[in-house]
Order: sequence, then C-alpha cells, then structure tokens
Amino acid sequence: MNHDRTYSLVGECVNRLKSMSSRLRNGVVLGLGTLVLASCASNAPQDTWAPKGPNAKTIDDLQKPVFAVAGIIGLIVAVTVGYAIYKFKDRGQPIPEQTHGKPALEITLTIIPALILTVIGVFTFRTVFDLSKTSDTEMIINVTGQQWWWEYDYPVQEEFGITKPIITSGQLVIPAGTKVLLRQTSRDVIHSYWIPALNGKRDAVPGRVHTNRIEADEPGIYAGQCTEFCGLSHANMRMEAVALSKADFAKWVEGQLAEYASPAEGSLAKEGESVFINQCVRCHQVNGLKREDGTPIIAAPDENIVSGAAPNLSHLMSRNTFAGAMFDLLTEECRKEVWGADSEAFGVKYLAGVSEQCLNQSDLRGWLRNAPAMKPMYANPALLASTGGKYRGMPNLGLTESDIEKLVAYLLTLK
Repeated sequence: MNHDRTYSLVGECVNRLKSMSSRLRNGVVLGLGTLVLASCASNAPQDTWAPKGPNAKTIDDLQKPVFAVAGIIGLIVAVTVGYAIYKFKDRGQPIPEQTHGKPALEITLTIIPALILTVIGVFTFRTVFDLSKTSDTEMIINVTGQQWWWEYDYPVQEEFGITKPIITSGQLVIPAGTKVLLRQTSRDVIHSYWIPALNGKRDAVPGRVHTNRIEADEPGIYAGQCTEFCGLSHANMRMEAVALSKADFAKWVEGQLAEYASPAEGSLAKEGESVFINQCVRCHQVNGLKREDGTPIIAAPDENIVSGAAPNLSHLMSRNTFAGAMFDLLTEECRKEVWGADSEAFGVKYLAGVSEQCLNQSDLRGWLRNAPAMKPMYANPALLASTGGKYRGMPNLGLTESDIEKLVAYLLTLK
C-alpha cells in the first residue's frame, strides 16, 4: 500500500472539510446578519411592529411581552449552555461521577415553563376572542381571493352612500376610524389575507366564509401580502388597504357609482374602446359598456379563467395598482407623492386618480404586450389540457403596438 498516497488523500479531505466548514460558518453569519438588518428597516411597508389600527394594536400588545419573555429565556439558556461548555470542556480530566434523579430540580424545571406557557396562553386566548368580535361592525365588504388577485365587493349600505353594489380589485378602500368586517372566501385554492398594520392573517378558503375585522386609525395606504402558498405567483399576490377620511370616502363612493362615459367619437380612446370590446371583454367587465346596437356587454370569465373571474376594470384609473397590486399604475415619483402625503392631504391626492402625466406607461404597456412575461402564470395555451383550456392568469393576447396605444388611451378614460 502506498502510505504516502493515503496520507495525502486524508489530508486533502481534511482540508476540504475545513474549507466547507468555513464557508458554512460564513454563510450562517452572513444570513443572520442580513436577517437582523432586514428586521431593522425603519420604513418597511409590512412592518408587524408598527400597528395602525386597534386590531393590530391588540396583537402588538400581546406579541411584545411574549417576545420579551422568549428573549430573556433564550438569553438565559444561551448563557447557561455557554458557561457549561467553557466550564466543563474536556481537558483530559477524569470523567466526574455521574448522578441521576434530582426530583426537586426536575419538578422545578417542569413547573416554571408550564406556568410561563399558561400565562401566555391565557392572554393569547383573550386576544383571539377580542379579535373575533363582530357585534359592533359598522361596514361589510366581501373579499374573494383567486390566483393571483383579490376582488372587493361592497354590498348596498346606504349609510355610506353605497346605493348599489361596487366591485373593484387591487386596493381595498375603507373609511378611517370605521370598524370594517371582511367576509373572506376563495374561488380556487386557499389564500390568506394579511395587512399587518391593520390585523393578523386570515385564510380565504373555497366554499367557506371567514370573517376578519380591520380598522385604520388615520388615512393612508397599508400594504399586505397573501400568506398561504397558492401557486406560481403566490409571492406576487399583494393587496393594499386605502383608508380615507369619511368625507373623502363618500367622494370615492360617488366616483365608483358614476355612470360610464364612452370616449368621444373619432378619438384614439374611442378606437381603444373597440379594441377592448374585441379583446378584453371575454374576461374583464366595465360596467355600462355597450355594443354599437346598445346592448350591455357582460364579460364571461367563467368560460376562459379557472377561477371564473377577472378584475372588474370599471374606474380602473381611480386605483393606484393593477395585476393583483403587483404593479403600480403611478410612476415612482407620483406614487411617492401619494404615499408620502400627510393624513390631511392624502385623500385629495389619492382621489385625483391616475393622469396621463403620472401613468406608469412602461409597466402597463409591458403587461398588455405580454402579461405572462411580467408575472408568472399558467397561461401557456399548450399546457392547459388539465383545465379544459382555461387560464390561470392573463394570457398573451398578441396585441399590436397600435392596439396597445389605443388601449392605453381608452383605459385612461376609466376614472
């Protein structure tokens, strides 16, 4: 046997293991450092430590002491383990006498954690029941999840000026200081609705209705995210709650109930209306849109989409987002102006909607040009055998640049 060769291989293996250990250690340190730095962001839109409503504050009042207790216990355990490792490190000394059975110590180490968990459990149950209360609800909104966007259906509530149902998507608009009950369900798979500044997460399950109460202290935009894995674009299934003063909310309702106004004859927007009728109404509804013979146009997404629904685009430009709140309708500069407005000026800026000057032309045109290239979706016609030819998301419509130009002009009229 070639011993030199054997020793060489062993040495090489040892060096590789040391190298791997070093890389692993560096990776863990880098990962933990990144996690710590990310948790310290001062302007994170989904910060769970920055409640903006009474329900989120109830959760915050529970989680802070729980985290504090857990942190203290974790520190005690870490120090104890560290001390034991240092104090009793193997230095070649004889193995000390082994003893078993310390009833007093074992009972103590059982009772203390049990008492801590009992106290935490009592406060947790109280918080859960407080958050489940719905008896003092002031407004009701039906929320429906589907791959990969949220629909908001406002039933008739005359005390808020809602004299006929309002259906919208992307942004949930609510009056600030109002107890709003969300009745949540899903049309396809399980989703979960979570806007951390306003409340905890609540699942949206097909065939069931789960309730979730939210309330915003003051006007503003509060970001959220689907928190139940729901397919290819789960990470892109976002939501935003827009809280307006009661006066501004009344103006928003008035705008949503406004009758459809067809673009002027001979305009580029009028040509875009024709493109919309030919290409988009298979899935998307615009309330009040009619054919040339005056018959109302009713979208038929159930024939083309697995979930049987697509976003209602009535008054599209009164929103700030599209494509499941993944993309902004506003340019970055205009969006900052809205998001950064103080509570008194916010309503005016939000209700101004999206103008041609503030429209995010790049993302909107890219979406119309080839939606699946911008957001992962099951929209390849060659791969739809299992769904009977129905899409999960928006397919590539094969629009020409001229069609896109006309459509953008038309969509800008939907305010």
